[in-house]
Amino acid sequence: MRLFRTARRRAEPATRHAIAAPRHRRVLRAVAGWCLQYPDHTVLDRLPLLNASLRELPEHTPGRTELDTVVAFLADTEPLALAEHYVEVFDRKPRRTLHLSWYADGDTRRRGASLAALRRFYREHGFAPAEDELPDFLPVLLEFAAQVRDPEVADRALAGFRAGLELLHHNLGGVETAYRDAVGAVLATLPAPPAHAAPAELPDAPGNLVEFVGLEPYPLNTGGTR
Repeated sequence: MRLFRTARRRAEPATRHAIAAPRHRRVLRAVAGWCLQYPDHTVLDRLPLLNASLRELPEHTPGRTELDTVVAFLADTEPLALAEHYVEVFDRKPRRTLHLSWYADGDTRRRGASLAALRRFYREHGFAPAEDELPDFLPVLLEFAAQVRDPEVADRALAGFRAGLELLHHNLGGVETAYRDAVGAVLATLPAPPAHAAPAELPDAPGNLVEFVGLEPYPLNTGGTR
């Protein structure tokens, strides 16, 4: 059964230069964060609110079209099929994981230090994610970016994981899923990088480490919230 069909050509959001206003980016990130969570009843019950939030954005806001697609997919698909699809997309292959520090640190001891530093960064900015969730889980990062008052801090938090986000977006192209649009919407909220490089593919074998020269998995010295 085909869960998702699209007739339009996907834009590559990493190449965009226009981004939404800060308050619109907060809405986009909040909606994307909900869409990328496991589709339980809490997420599905919130779909009317997510749809209403998107309707309040200007029609051509970068990232809105992608999230319209994802919300429609979640609303139109049977809950059991959604759950199975989510597990198949994100939990079967580490190269499609939503835990973004994996793309920089792999399955190594260094990842533990990255996660601890990210938790400290959250605390410095008044954000306390649930203790049972790793801080590099993309919906957690998006929740932070939607809540933190300083838009530059939010941008830097996500931009620190840009390489991982681009790899995730690229790797999701290998499966038929609307979730690729959700990641594309997140990338559409980021300022354009100084120079664009085509994303590299990750190997299928778990535990392989991919290095990104110059990639910081979390932002440093950004100051407190205002």
